[in-house]
Amino acid sequence: MEFSQEDNNKVPLTKFESMLKTNNVLFFDSNEFENIIHHYLNQGKVALAKKAIKLGLEQHPTSINLKLFRIEVFIFENELDKANRLLDELYVLEPSNEEIYIQKANVLSKENKHKKAIDVLKKALTLTDDAADLYSLIGMEYLFLDQFENARDHFIKCIEVDPEDYSALYNIIYCFDFLEQSDEAIDYLNGYLDKNPYCEVAWHQLGKQYASLKEYEKALNAYDFAIISDDRFVGAYIEKGRILERLKRYNEAIENYTITLSLEDPTSFALLRIGNCYEKLGLKDLAIQYYFKTVHEDPLLDKGWIAITKLYCKLKNYQKALYYINKAINIDTENVNYWKLYAKINHRLNYLEEAERGHKRALELGNYELETWLQRSDLLLQLGEPEAATFSLIQAAEFFPENAEIEFRLAGLYYALVESDKTTYHLNNAMRFDADQVIILEELFPEFYASIEVKNLLKKQQ
Repeated sequence: MEFSQEDNNKVPLTKFESMLKTNNVLFFDSNEFENIIHHYLNQGKVALAKKAIKLGLEQHPTSINLKLFRIEVFIFENELDKANRLLDELYVLEPSNEEIYIQKANVLSKENKHKKAIDVLKKALTLTDDAADLYSLIGMEYLFLDQFENARDHFIKCIEVDPEDYSALYNIIYCFDFLEQSDEAIDYLNGYLDKNPYCEVAWHQLGKQYASLKEYEKALNAYDFAIISDDRFVGAYIEKGRILERLKRYNEAIENYTITLSLEDPTSFALLRIGNCYEKLGLKDLAIQYYFKTVHEDPLLDKGWIAITKLYCKLKNYQKALYYINKAINIDTENVNYWKLYAKINHRLNYLEEAERGHKRALELGNYELETWLQRSDLLLQLGEPEAATFSLIQAAEFFPENAEIEFRLAGLYYALVESDKTTYHLNNAMRFDADQVIILEELFPEFYASIEVKNLLKKQQ
């Protein structure tokens, strides 16, 4: 049993912590130690749990449960040999203690011996009156083995024993999803809801299944039942809002997202979606307000900064767009999408050096899209740096071999650099790969396009 805030059983915990501060050794019965240790483990305070286990075993050296807690900590700290030795000792003393089998299975699982872990857990099933947790543990081991049907079947057995184990319910649906069995998932959830009609979690999952099949009206009905079951269920309002957006019912979507803001602290996701809905409704001022609220709530959310920047781009207010993408970059200099937008906006403003810098930075961060390579090389050409443009395209050709857009550009650049052999080589490659792309020469290298060499090649193509 874990201590709650109002529980009188907090007294042993307070007494224990007071003892640690004063170094006075006080007596606790073994149950009190178990509760104290359980509390600390649940709080993630392993060091305090270890102190409680040590003192507990000093006062109750024969306590099996305290030794099991020691094993649990050994497993947590990956001291599996120590865990195994102590488990062997306990097995001799209590061969019918199901917890010994569970901890043994935990060790085996940590050692990636999942089949053996399953065998041990199945033995534990024969020793227990409460099988739900064991079915769930077996299901998890099958998940580790990627045996999704077996995993699903054991999570279903868990639900049969404990219908309110929502963790198992989520895992059942996860297995159905992985197996791409949406219809079967829907059938299962409907059967579950026949017996548990006010389970908001099941209605929510049913809505997601219908949404994945684009049966949006059925999805909306399921989310409505989830909300009837629990009118404070934020997830149902969010999912309902998303469906309403897809149906272009933006005002209704806004209503649902807004409800979530009153149920819990505002989330950046809900604020962003409200902003997006207002933008779709043509209410740009309201959209901007909510986008600003989004980045205020979560300055690290790139979708918020990108939404602000793109909206100002749509309004052709490129200076403001540049201002906000710069703010975003100052927060996260490693975000590729920021640098791509930075390059695009600077190009619009005819700030060519800054635009080239944006593309270069995007490439440095691993954005090897063809468009990024091509735009950067075109900018370098405009900036009077044909050698740098050539070097960039040679790098691009490693990622996109036999690409006519790259080869035509290389041919034009080598023509400008008066390297005739390389010009001919890349021009022939380009014509072979896709002669229709010769328009690139007309746009970027008109002098070369008008040359006899190009004209002769074009005649051969006719």
